[in-house]
This record gives sequence, structure tokens and C-alpha cells, in this order.
Amino acid sequence: MRRAGIVLAITLGGCAFEGSALDFTIDPDATTRCERTFALEELTHVRCDHATVTIATGAFGLSAREVHLMHPVGAPPASGWPAAILFQGSFHSAEGFFEGDASDDFGGLHQANLVASLLEAGFVVIAPEARYDGATYWDTNVLPWAIAWDESEDHQLMVELFAAIDGGGLGPIDGARLFATGISSGGYMTSRMAVSYPGRFRALAIASASYATCSGPLCDVPALPADHPPTLFLHGREDLVVPLATARAYATALDEQETPTRLVVDDASGHEWTRRAPVEIVDWFSAP
Repeated sequence: MRRAGIVLAITLGGCAFEGSALDFTIDPDATTRCERTFALEELTHVRCDHATVTIATGAFGLSAREVHLMHPVGAPPASGWPAAILFQGSFHSAEGFFEGDASDDFGGLHQANLVASLLEAGFVVIAPEARYDGATYWDTNVLPWAIAWDESEDHQLMVELFAAIDGGGLGPIDGARLFATGISSGGYMTSRMAVSYPGRFRALAIASASYATCSGPLCDVPALPADHPPTLFLHGREDLVVPLATARAYATALDEQETPTRLVVDDASGHEWTRRAPVEIVDWFSAP
């Protein structure tokens, strides 16, 4: 099959850019790409700027996926910035990573605060859409793709995304310093990064999910890759969609093979991004 191409159509700050690489105008005095709103010292809203590119996938490149992204402020390191790829949950657009309110479901405020925190820590944030502009879910645990991953459109998306990163099409990114995180369906997709793309990721953070082919309470964690990246788990004790026990089983399997892992349980949370997610994930990704 012919490898699909990449079409860039970026809009940022009212200015349109087209080409093989992003072109940003960076305010040297800026300290963040995001705005946080507080009420009585409580965070209530987060909004982050972002650009959007379109990647052609599917048979002969006839399908298209939007990928939303933003760079940190300032000059990149000589080798490029590290990058975090974020996978959204089912039936939610990845664009939602860049704005969240205290009234949002599934911890949307903490999700947007995670993006702001990653940008402030010097990570490029990359958030691809699942099929149909995020109106569906990731293929990782859906038959037949759960057992025939290389034939899935999501695999084609990842191949194109890696090519864009390695070729400089998404700006100065260090392809040797990639990280991934996601929630629910996106958490299972995060696990898929360890299973199907060995050596590509430095560390993972899985929220409200478990192993790549698990689905809710139906979960059997198999033998894991010896080179599985260090993995952080974030889970609500009251999660009725993805039982905590499934994440614990995955974390235990990693611990038994001496892969660095950490399970952070929020007693008051259900199936959602937890309040501590931004701090925990940035710390995990920033570890030596």
C-alpha cells in the first residue's frame, strides 16, 4: 500500500501557515501558551492556544485525521523539544484537550490543565483525533484490530505521525524523547504504544484504563514486552466503567518484571481525569 502523505494547514493567532514545517511567531516575554481562570483561588477554566494539521490515512490516503498541537514558548533545545502525544477518550474531540472548565464531565478541567502544565514544562503537546473527528474511539481493543493492529487505520495514523515527527514536519521535536498519555479508550491506546511501537516512547501515563486489548471489566494482562516503558497509572477508586482492579493487575505485572511503575488512586474520583493528573504526569515524564 502506498504510504499516505501529510497535508499541513495550520492556523495560529489569526495567521495561516502552509508548508512542510510549522512556522510560529513566539513572544520572547511569554511564559505560557495558556490562560488559567480562578475563582476564590480555585481553578475554574483553562484555555490553551493550538495549531491543527491534517494527516492523510486510510487506503491510499483517502481518509484524513486532524492532529492538534502546540509548542512551548522560547527556543527549543538543540536536539528539539520532547513531545507528549495525548489520546482522548471515546466520543470526545481531541481539541477538548486545549480548553476545559470546572463544569466539564470526565475531569475536563484537569485535562486542559495537564496540557498547560506539559507546555510549561517544555513539552510539545500533540493530540490526534480518533476516527470521525473524535466521534468514535481508538481501535486498539476493538475487533478485528485488537489482533490485527497493523491493518488498522489507527496504526496508519501512528506511522504517519512518527514520520512527521522524525522528518521535522511538526517542528523541532526530539523523536528520541516521546511520551504518551490518555484516558479511557485513549488510555488503552496509550498502552498500545508499548505493545506495538517498541523503543519509541520514554514513558507512559494511563488514566482510567488498562492493557491495550482490555475493555472495561474484561481484562487479561498477558506477558508484557521486556522493554515496556515506565508506566504511571491514574485511577479513580469509584470508577464503574473501568474497574481499578484491571489497572492494578497491569501495574503488578510491570512491577514483577521490574519495569518502573506507579499507581496513583484518587479515592473521590470515578471515570475521569483526577485533580493530581497534571502534577503526577509532568513529574513522571520529567524523571531522568
